[in-house]
Amino acid sequence: MRLPLLNILLLISFAVNAQQASTDSLFNRNLEEVVVTATRSERKLSNVAVPVTLIQQKTIRQSGSLRLPDILAEQTGLFITQSFGKGVQMQGLSPDYTLILVDGEPLIGRTGGVLDLSRITVGNIRKIEIVKGPSSSLYGSEALAGVINIITDRSNARKLQADLRYGRFNTLDASLNGSTRMGKLSLGAFVNSNSSEGYSLRPNAVQKTVEPFWRLTTQVNIGYDFSERTHFNLTTRYNYEDIQNSITVQNLGTQVLSKGKENNRDLNITPTFSHRFNNQIKTTFRGYITQYNSKQSLEVKDQLIGYNDQFKQEFYRIENQTDIAFSDDHNLNAGGGYIREFVQSNRYDSLQTKRSNQVGYFFLQDEWRPLKNLSLIGGLRFDANSAYASVWSPKLAVQYRVTEKLRINASVGRGFKAPDFRQLYLNFTNIAAGSYSVFGSLVAKDEVLRLQAAGQIDNILPVFEKLTDLNPETSTGLNIGAQYDPSKKIKTRINFFRNDISNLILTDVIAYKTNGGQIFSYLNISRAFTQGLEAEASWQFNTSFNLSGGYQFLMTADKDILDAIAAGEMYKRDEQSGISSLLTRQEYAGLPGRSKHMINLKLFYENPSQQWFATARAIYRSRWGTSDIDGNGVINRDDEFADGYMQLNVSGGRNFARGIRIMAGVDNLLNYTDPENMPGMPGYNWYVSMSFDFGKFKQTRKQ
Repeated sequence: MRLPLLNILLLISFAVNAQQASTDSLFNRNLEEVVVTATRSERKLSNVAVPVTLIQQKTIRQSGSLRLPDILAEQTGLFITQSFGKGVQMQGLSPDYTLILVDGEPLIGRTGGVLDLSRITVGNIRKIEIVKGPSSSLYGSEALAGVINIITDRSNARKLQADLRYGRFNTLDASLNGSTRMGKLSLGAFVNSNSSEGYSLRPNAVQKTVEPFWRLTTQVNIGYDFSERTHFNLTTRYNYEDIQNSITVQNLGTQVLSKGKENNRDLNITPTFSHRFNNQIKTTFRGYITQYNSKQSLEVKDQLIGYNDQFKQEFYRIENQTDIAFSDDHNLNAGGGYIREFVQSNRYDSLQTKRSNQVGYFFLQDEWRPLKNLSLIGGLRFDANSAYASVWSPKLAVQYRVTEKLRINASVGRGFKAPDFRQLYLNFTNIAAGSYSVFGSLVAKDEVLRLQAAGQIDNILPVFEKLTDLNPETSTGLNIGAQYDPSKKIKTRINFFRNDISNLILTDVIAYKTNGGQIFSYLNISRAFTQGLEAEASWQFNTSFNLSGGYQFLMTADKDILDAIAAGEMYKRDEQSGISSLLTRQEYAGLPGRSKHMINLKLFYENPSQQWFATARAIYRSRWGTSDIDGNGVINRDDEFADGYMQLNVSGGRNFARGIRIMAGVDNLLNYTDPENMPGMPGYNWYVSMSFDFGKFKQTRKQ
């Protein structure tokens, strides 16, 4: 794969022109915590009335995180799912309902509803903003659970930094990040290469649990200041994945090894033009072009049928947002846009079938502070969708400052999500990851019966009979919380949440193949809820040590099942005797794939004078339901759960003169593995890394 010529030329330019030291973000504290995702405009974190988590670049680098799932897994209330790639579960809602943004623009290319977060490197991330709770009033239908916005480093200071990391499984990660400024023109570029030989959690298996891969990510930023009030920026981002696959399949009663490959390409182009008319009015025009292409193939061996999967998605959007400050206490954000989307894949019908959809929308958000200690935020968005019903998405948020140390927040919002083409027509088999299949609700029954007639079905589960046409989903979310900071060194936060969903669409296993592969499809649960609380606390007990932790308690349920239990209509079957008896409310575990308890505990040490740092981060997740085995339609028996686990990650390093930083660490130090339910957790994973800041090196030499 050739590196784009523009990136190479820019990086050479940075190496020649880097003449002043860049700021070492690892040991600098950001005192002005500003977020933009919660309101689509810059606000101090302390003034935001919805649950927001801010992850700074310093925390990412000290933790030794390599890809986006690594750092998200350590955050309160987030769980990294491992079906169809690594997705994120938020407030008990599936990855389908969390919108993933890069610099405010959505990523596309989901499989099974999951956008694989392993596609995203953390090498050029400046900060991550996580907004929990319905955000459809600002961002549309994919933001029912919340929004994760990855904000990349667009510094225009002259700098050039290089990072190199090597770890277990022959994992190699290399990055080069540079920027410069020439008068009104600013340039920035980032290149990352990430590769691994893969691993197997089953020592005697020919096929690896994770196959060898190579990923390339490049990003180029070009900015131009026409004046102090008028700015233009163009960002291009390109991500490429090459995965080598191998699989053993049955051929005339013998095991045959077949090889294949997978290539994924993701291109984003974002032009932005902003103009400030005066101190009160600013307008911004954004364009966005993104394409995602995926190809998977399996070689033909003897009499075996070859496998070829192709998927192409295109997303085009133009949008305007105007911000009006009527006064210091009253601000209005208004905007609208148009989206055109295309999908072309043999996962649906054929490559010749090109499905399309278009959406026109507008949104308003008014922020008003009628009293010094009271803030009100009201938002409303309208989406006119050509494929499904149009929808209004309102939201209201309130913040009340009881004292300087105590703040109370409350927000309520409503969202809407229609079944997409994937959930209706998908016909996808992943040979590389255990030969699992995902079928849309309208084709699942026919496909399973076809495979059964061909002798490729081992077991059809009772949930198969529940397959039917999907209905759109609606959701209402409520968040009530408080933040109490008894001192500058101690901060605490608690948030109670409730999400009520109608016609919730879930992915579930409907059958098993003779080769062990699972078959998934989509079902409506007519009424469901997720609710619980999240509590967080941090203590900076001296200049070197910081201790923080978080806890989530989660309850979920299908409301129809609760009604059936109350009416005495739900039964269970004993694992040993097979005797049936009535199911109680306490025995019902709720929606599958959700843990009741999740805990994280993090200790950070930093000695700026000697430039040492170290971290220890523990994550605990209680058991969670996987699949219905006894056929009663719910998760209740012990053999229907995956075991809970604890993961311990440690890291440490030191800064040296001339811009050199050396670091080492071990993820999953306790070596926990679960090949069936956690294939993306490879046991203990050690690494060493080195960073070099060319700007500091030149500065040291001059001295």
